[in-house]
Amino acid sequence: MSLRRPSSLKWRLVVLTATAQAATFALLNLAVVGVVGALWMSGAISGGTYQLSTIEALTAAVERTSDGDLVLRPTKELDRLRREVDGFWFVVRDDAGHQLSEGRLPDMLTPLMPGLDRIESAVVAGDRSDETAPVAVLQRVDTPAGRVQMLTSGKGPALLRQVVAAFLPWLYLNLFVIGLMTVATLLVTPLVVRRAMLGLGRAADEAKRIDIGRSGARLTEAGVPVEILPLVRAVNEALARLDKGYESHKRFLADAAHELRTPIAILTTRISALPSGPEKTRLLEDTTRLTVLTGQLLDLQRLGQDHATLLPVDLVALAKRVVLDLAPLAFAAGYEVTFEPEAETVIVNGDETALDRALTNLIQNAIDHGGRRGTIRVGVACAGWIEVSDEGAGIPSDQLDQVFEPFHRARQGGKGAGLGLDLVQRIMHLHGGHAEVVAGPSTGAYMRLVFPWRQGSDRQGIHSDPVSCT
Repeated sequence: MSLRRPSSLKWRLVVLTATAQAATFALLNLAVVGVVGALWMSGAISGGTYQLSTIEALTAAVERTSDGDLVLRPTKELDRLRREVDGFWFVVRDDAGHQLSEGRLPDMLTPLMPGLDRIESAVVAGDRSDETAPVAVLQRVDTPAGRVQMLTSGKGPALLRQVVAAFLPWLYLNLFVIGLMTVATLLVTPLVVRRAMLGLGRAADEAKRIDIGRSGARLTEAGVPVEILPLVRAVNEALARLDKGYESHKRFLADAAHELRTPIAILTTRISALPSGPEKTRLLEDTTRLTVLTGQLLDLQRLGQDHATLLPVDLVALAKRVVLDLAPLAFAAGYEVTFEPEAETVIVNGDETALDRALTNLIQNAIDHGGRRGTIRVGVACAGWIEVSDEGAGIPSDQLDQVFEPFHRARQGGKGAGLGLDLVQRIMHLHGGHAEVVAGPSTGAYMRLVFPWRQGSDRQGIHSDPVSCT
């Protein structure tokens, strides 16, 4: 997992579970090894019937002198046998008659010695009722002194490697079980986690769809794990507070806009009564901008409500009316105004009040940013769009994707609050269409309101009649 990315809960559970299992088995094995080691060190684990620890210790210690006699070199294993085995004894002899012995041979073995010369290996048991170690163990072995026959006591501690060899199968079985459980953990844990997180996944999908326009949206609590449920409930409570605050904000904007309309209308009337001149023109532009701003605030509040019923609207008649309303303001600002419809009527289904506001905002935007020169052109096309263009400096190429964002202004210190084009885009989305900036034949801004019906094709799935152009 990358350190730059959040760690996966699923794989953290897998790793932790597998690590815990491995640690548990490791501790269990260490405990068993510790117990066995303690028993071996104390001598509680003996050679038993099949252990040949004494013969192995003698095999490593037997040597010959220069005269051919058998001798034992001192070793730790022999010293331990002498200390720990009660009545320790042995007889080592070769075929040449050399013999080496220590301790007292059991009486029952004395008559058997002549008959043991040709025996390779044997275990001499005592009384059948005695289930302890055998009386003696006989074995022919190869030593540094050559091949010899050894006869020794059946008692004796187990060697460390014998103990290890006895427990190796158990250790291998444990390792196999650990591996099997680790594989099962890797396969099963992701499935269990995925199933447990289905409810959380649904809540995450709902969170992706939460938008400022979806008041009352909440995350589902069904199927969410109990450990994460407090987080989901906290998010829902936060959403409730945000909805309450947003509703208060919208009510404030609507109330403020309503309250401002009357003093603005009075101010406009008084300015209109002033003698003509540049100051009057600028004051009228300012009051018009205030009127537009209050209208935009009311439109934003209106668009946040349920969508209005779309009815047939004649784009040509609507555009002509808006152009006539704003033409005096454009003339006073130094512009020419042209209106160029492609037909006498272009009918679409829409909200006439909202479309009136959208087109008004586009023309007002052209008046504010067109450089107070040239011509403002308004065109209506049978393909289902309205275009407004000016001959100003245009929109910088690096800001084309931002012009429809709320509160965005192309130039610092520019006029307006940056709500006009955002409102235009919202209105067009209400109609299933969009507003866009298009390339024009000359400098200046070319803004277009594009409706979803083009050449009679249903692109947005809105149930309305195609554009009618006559």
